[in-house]
Amino acid sequence: MPISEADAANELMRLARQIAHHNRLYHADDSPEISDAEYDALVRRNNELEAAFPHLIREDSPSRKVGHEVASSPLSKVAHEVRMMSLDNAFSDEDVAEFVARVRRFLALPEDAEVAMTAEDKIDGLSCSLRYENGKLVRAATRGDGQVGEDVTANVAMISDIPQQLVGDSPAVFEIRGEVYMGKADFAALNAAQEAKGDKLFANPRNAAAGSLRQKDAAITASRPLKFLAHGWGAASEVPAQSQFEMMQKIAAWGVPVSPLLVLCQDIAAMLAHYRSIEKARAELPYDIDGVVYKVDRLDWQERLGFVAKAPRWGMAHKFPAERAETTLEAIDIQVGRTGKLTPVGRLKPVTVGGVVVSNVTLHNRDEIGRLGLRVGDRVVLQRAGDVIPQVVENLTRDDPRDPFHFPDHCPECQSEAVAEEGEVDVRCTGGLVCPAQRTERLKHFVSRGALDIEGLGEKTIDEFFGLGWLGSPADIFRLHQRRDAILGREGWKDKSVDNLLVAVENKRAFDAARLLFGLGIRHVGAVTARDLLKRFTTLPALRDVATRAHAGDEEAWAELTAIDGIGPAVAEALGDFFHEPHNVAVWDDLLSEVSPPPYVVETKQSPVSGKTVVFTGKLETMSRDEAKAQAERLGAKAAGSVSAKTDLVVAGPGAGSKLKQAAALGIEVIDEAGWAEIVAAAD
Repeated sequence: MPISEADAANELMRLARQIAHHNRLYHADDSPEISDAEYDALVRRNNELEAAFPHLIREDSPSRKVGHEVASSPLSKVAHEVRMMSLDNAFSDEDVAEFVARVRRFLALPEDAEVAMTAEDKIDGLSCSLRYENGKLVRAATRGDGQVGEDVTANVAMISDIPQQLVGDSPAVFEIRGEVYMGKADFAALNAAQEAKGDKLFANPRNAAAGSLRQKDAAITASRPLKFLAHGWGAASEVPAQSQFEMMQKIAAWGVPVSPLLVLCQDIAAMLAHYRSIEKARAELPYDIDGVVYKVDRLDWQERLGFVAKAPRWGMAHKFPAERAETTLEAIDIQVGRTGKLTPVGRLKPVTVGGVVVSNVTLHNRDEIGRLGLRVGDRVVLQRAGDVIPQVVENLTRDDPRDPFHFPDHCPECQSEAVAEEGEVDVRCTGGLVCPAQRTERLKHFVSRGALDIEGLGEKTIDEFFGLGWLGSPADIFRLHQRRDAILGREGWKDKSVDNLLVAVENKRAFDAARLLFGLGIRHVGAVTARDLLKRFTTLPALRDVATRAHAGDEEAWAELTAIDGIGPAVAEALGDFFHEPHNVAVWDDLLSEVSPPPYVVETKQSPVSGKTVVFTGKLETMSRDEAKAQAERLGAKAAGSVSAKTDLVVAGPGAGSKLKQAAALGIEVIDEAGWAEIVAAAD
């Protein structure tokens, strides 16, 4: 059944939040709570909706993010010179064929043009970047959120697979990237030793590898049997090869292990044949894998293809099918999140799926329970493709006579009415700040690392101060200095820790306006959306003004809001609704009486078209339209689809029609494709 635009916008919002939550658990905490299969299903659904409704793509979309911001850690942070990206996924032969077709379309190649690809097994490990200078290992870092990772140089020195000095000649600077992993046999031996000592067992090899590498004490890492396989590179003063396959052979010649299953494929048939052979041998491999990775072999084509928000256009991960098992649904619990969403969690009779014992599963929402006809006592089929809790894919006893599950119509935390808004599937508590679950979670979100990042004000402290009545709203955080003596009287608080907390709070009074806006937890306003809003309106009062006017029916204000890339009707309505509620305005005004964030200013790459709006029209002869738009964005310009008074430049190829005429009527500068190439060359 076709989904409406309103339902699609709401589902994209939910998916963005769910996937961000699971990214944090997987990448930052090494403690995922859903399976790879369930995670992949969420990402795939998000991609399907974005493809069907491209105008609804959110700026906090999972398709634009990699990993997760580095959480609180004893290890120091390291900024990657070249961002560490993720890979988009394929789940079928058709997906792989479409990937190759997209490459041809982007590069404007004939349909029968050969596109050679490398293919190798996708190891389920922890991504790591090794920086060599003059052949010597000088730094190693985890991926983190792709831009900032953790420094694990001392730990990597304990991994025998990783050479401290490369063999032979290598570039002055070369970052080798790959996966730190633990073999199946080594994992079994480690868990046996853990059990003998009465220590906690690791859930799977990936978690064991991640926990072993991210140790403050390198001696612990040295005691763990970690290995490494390279799959690519990052920053490099020189790339001494013209193809992916040739470059990986050079990395192997330098003494860094690469996959023995890496091959060069000349066509789709060869790619899929290699996938089948690896899938068949999967159980016999000495390490865990979850798919096969394809990469365009020609490096000049890789450079032209470039990247989307979080992944290269020239790479794809072809995932393996999921594993399944049966068990009994013993209970359905309801959890209340910081936005008031009531999330059902299934408690299962423990069952082993792919070697991992699982006992919990997220049931998503009321509609999902209804779709599966779930009731306590049902026999269900679970599916997993990775390493933790699976998803329910089938109810085997839905026709058995059994009392139906009644989804609550009141919040289990505060007993306020719980309702689903029109067009939404999520049931939410209406209690707002009177609901303990929401109030504390909203405060925790406000001080979290992605928002104000207030050191010393963690979840336990929020819970403690909230219980004492000291914190009820974000503004109360900035009044904690009035309670210094009272805090000092609490267990665990000394003069230094209290003063450090109060100084950390004071340092946020003139903090980044976009992160403060994100911290308020306004629906649909994620971290990226908050930044885009402030890029346009600069200050929080200006944003409130236009949102308030838009909600009141001001068409100009509504158009101004929705004209921002990624800010569709759902975001505009959420902002208007937020400022229409008196209690929200009271929280907002109270907060702004305590803080003074400066105007939001964004530094952009300088080029002749930085900050300008560019429209491409007509046939481009040396590149595809997608490649041209990608070039514009890299140069700090906005690539628009239509000509208006806000357009600064039109690039016209043969066959340009109405857009060219409109540009002439508006007096907008027009150049040809050669002129655009000169701008790109000058910027580079």
